[in-house]
Amino acid sequence: MTLSIMRRSRSRNSQGFTMIELLIVVAVIMIIAAIAIPNLVSAIYIAKVARAVSEITNIEEAVDLYQSINNVLPDNLSQVGYGNLLDPWGDPYEYVNHATGHGNGTTRLDHFNVPLNSDFDIYSNGKDRMSSASIAASDSQDDVIRASDGSYKGLASQF
Repeated sequence: MTLSIMRRSRSRNSQGFTMIELLIVVAVIMIIAAIAIPNLVSAIYIAKVARAVSEITNIEEAVDLYQSINNVLPDNLSQVGYGNLLDPWGDPYEYVNHATGHGNGTTRLDHFNVPLNSDFDIYSNGKDRMSSASIAASDSQDDVIRASDGSYKGLASQF
């Protein structure tokens, strides 16, 4: 057999994928993506909240150390080395010293309009980057807060 005859016979016998097979593969990939993408987005959000809680804990420890050395709370986060720290959504953490009223945040209130903390507040405005003084407000539900003088750190919606 010559080379050209072998090529022709091989091309007649070789078969590719049919359009139906390709459509089935694409459909399976789309179904897997439809299941996986929402789970991935949810996992990323949970990780960002966990990072914010961890950073708020670190800031709280630095504020406590500052207070134990100086006998007063800092007026801003720059005094404890966290002035340039951004939350997972790219915004600076909010802080307010209740004794002096200084800081870049506002006093946070619970569902009964009682302050969340007696000493200071540290919080992130969360995913929507908006917040109200009361954590009961709809735009405060995704905020990551410190409450009960540090006994609780997490989402405002779960407090």
